[in-house]
Amino acid sequence: MSSETAFTAALAQHRAVAIMRATSRDRAAAAMWAAVEAGFRVLEFTMTTPDVLGLVAEFAADARLTVGAGTVMDLEAAEQAVRAGARFLVSPVLDERVVARARALGAAAVPGCFTPTELWRAHTAGAAAQKLFPSPGDVAAYVRVVRGPMPFLNLLPTNGVDAANAAAVLQAGAAGVGFTTPLFAPELMHAADFAAIGARATTLLAAVRSAAA
Repeated sequence: MSSETAFTAALAQHRAVAIMRATSRDRAAAAMWAAVEAGFRVLEFTMTTPDVLGLVAEFAADARLTVGAGTVMDLEAAEQAVRAGARFLVSPVLDERVVARARALGAAAVPGCFTPTELWRAHTAGAAAQKLFPSPGDVAAYVRVVRGPMPFLNLLPTNGVDAANAAAVLQAGAAGVGFTTPLFAPELMHAADFAAIGARATTLLAAVRSAAA
């Protein structure tokens, strides 16, 4: 199974991505393992996190997990991340060169888009999913409206989604949702309160699963 296919299948199955952006490698690892223990199976480490390539490699070694890299802004970063084991590459912007390189490397591309035109450009460039970024005022309403004329989009909102609206966003047609601050709250990361992070992970996953109820 190709990395792109593996990512698409994992997103369809789990519908939630744990997104780590941290200033400490050790805390990033411990917090992400807490999220995994709670049930997260699709993970993203941003390239701004210390030893991000080591973290990608560490978690990619676990066969249960589909691991990607975020904030991938150039071709060199794309290549480094894929060599480390990343199966998908996420960016806050749409750069067709990065999308093309990701696909050439066998990885899924998830570029950042906001407008319908950007979302369409990402789709036609071959992106496996489109990261909806930044957050519109009402994420669920935006997803529903955009997918009206373009139901083929695989929208992945990664900002503005929490336990309160995750089910609504998924029911509106999003392929999945990503959690950064709602999962890895800065105050909990600073305090190294990994038990609390695990509890948040459980709550967020319960909200995601309720979308199918």
